[in-house]
Amino acid sequence: MAEADHRAAVHANGEDFADQLAWRRLTARHGDRLAAIMDEHGWPTADRVGADAARAAWLIAQHADRQLDVQRRALRLMGRAVAEGSAAPRELAFLHDRTRVNEGREQRYGTQIAGVRDGRPIPWPCEDPARTDEFRAEVGIEPFDVYVARFPPA
Repeated sequence: MAEADHRAAVHANGEDFADQLAWRRLTARHGDRLAAIMDEHGWPTADRVGADAARAAWLIAQHADRQLDVQRRALRLMGRAVAEGSAAPRELAFLHDRTRVNEGREQRYGTQIAGVRDGRPIPWPCEDPARTDEFRAEVGIEPFDVYVARFPPA
């Protein structure tokens, strides 16, 4: 699923509406499959399914933008796994922000980009912008300016 996601993600916001629809259908199928996996096994941690599959589960949850129930559930289950030391706080932070943005709420870690202004990526609104880099450091995410420097120029 992660490989298909990576191949299709370039079309998520493209100009071809058929490609956008294909992306939406793909992420919905993957979200449904992740929901079934969570029903049967809980959160797929690296110690249970391997590092690649655990990261793929996070990616699928991250891209389940039209399935907030799946994102919220993944967030809860992954949060427990992080508390137990069996999942990455960094990935949980990205899912936390993505879910909050999809709920129309402010993000905490500044991981979700709203757009580009004057050639610079701008995050969706953050709950405490002055402390965003502090929050990022707590979960192992580089400062915002370092993070967005990796983005291709707009």
